[in-house]
Amino acid sequence: MNEQENNSKEEAASPKQKETEIGVNKNNAIGLDENIAGMLCYFFIVGLIFLFVEKENRFIRFHALQSVVLAVALIIISMVLPFIPIIGWMLSIWLPLLVLALVVFLMYQAYNGKYYKLPILGDITEKQLK
Repeated sequence: MNEQENNSKEEAASPKQKETEIGVNKNNAIGLDENIAGMLCYFFIVGLIFLFVEKENRFIRFHALQSVVLAVALIIISMVLPFIPIIGWMLSIWLPLLVLALVVFLMYQAYNGKYYKLPILGDITEKQLK
């Protein structure tokens, strides 16, 4: 009896549920799986391109816009840090390594189909998407 219940649950969830899961749906202007496109967004220029090309898919647009907002914030931070004595200089040395770790983490989250919001920048991103 348990096998019949499991089979009926699988049959009921198979076609439509699989189409709506993040990563399976290819109904976008880019033609890639959502999770792959979301991951690629964190290469700055790719995120900018996907932001202009993709008009409908919220997952791809979210990650593309968050990557652009992150890049702009990092540019501003990297311009300000050298003017802060000692602490700013030390942070500016470590900034590239910290940015690399953050971008790899965000790519991993996007590949797994998650809408990972950065604390301040994610809120800005969500406001812009509405």
